[in-house]
Amino acid sequence: LQTRMQAGQGYGNTLKCVLTVYRNESVAGFFKGMSFPLASIGVYSSVVFGVFSSTQRFLSQLRSGDPATAPSLTDMTAASIVAGVISVGIGTPVELVKIRLQMQTQPYKKENVKLKPTAPGSPVYRGPIHCFRTILQKEGIAGVYRGTVSMLLRDVPGYCAYFIPYAWFCDWITPDGSISPNPFSIWMAGGVAGAVSWAVCTPMDVVKSRLQADGVYLNQYKGTLDCMLQSYQNEGLKVFFRGLAVNTVRGFPSSAAMFLGYELSLKAMKRYQTETNP
Repeated sequence: LQTRMQAGQGYGNTLKCVLTVYRNESVAGFFKGMSFPLASIGVYSSVVFGVFSSTQRFLSQLRSGDPATAPSLTDMTAASIVAGVISVGIGTPVELVKIRLQMQTQPYKKENVKLKPTAPGSPVYRGPIHCFRTILQKEGIAGVYRGTVSMLLRDVPGYCAYFIPYAWFCDWITPDGSISPNPFSIWMAGGVAGAVSWAVCTPMDVVKSRLQADGVYLNQYKGTLDCMLQSYQNEGLKVFFRGLAVNTVRGFPSSAAMFLGYELSLKAMKRYQTETNP
């Protein structure tokens, strides 16, 4: 829904988008482009959380000589920025393939634009592997990393608005005297952090979606700035908030589950190490 609303045409609000997708493509339409992100989400998340935690410990070590020292706001901000930059290297090709698969059957209506030979509305890619291989062959490495700048502008502030609110809210909701937050506190803090992060990310997420969807039938945008200017000129400021409700609603449960799984896994591994190496 997010991609269709941000880069597609004629969907209007969220409910209309849901009904249109279901009417035209049935239930399968809601799962287009899912396999590639599903196969890579484990690696992607482990890298992001690992880089964030390692950078945070490294900065604490530099500042106080003890990596276990509670991180400062500066430490968390710097670690979030590093995690955001690293995530783009993994996330850009995955996002590109997902969006191309989701948007390849969408009708395109624009006058005075020379379309590619493939007729709009007909499938271009047979699946994620074929999509990735086709983009690599026709557009090279630059094509695979199309939208990198917009992803950097999305993910760097996005991860700052992800990890920092999580730490603050988790600390605030944890009862006084507790050594560590309980599962409910982790779940709630993770959900709030996800909603806040996606609210911050949505304007650049719109730009990224449009840039990466661009290229199936034509190349309308010359780059991130051109995409922003064209989108604003054609649809006004409101275009940058397309999909905000979907992003925010989706961000809560997904991030709540992500942080809960991460924290519980860490506790389990630490407990195992303590039991095997007393």
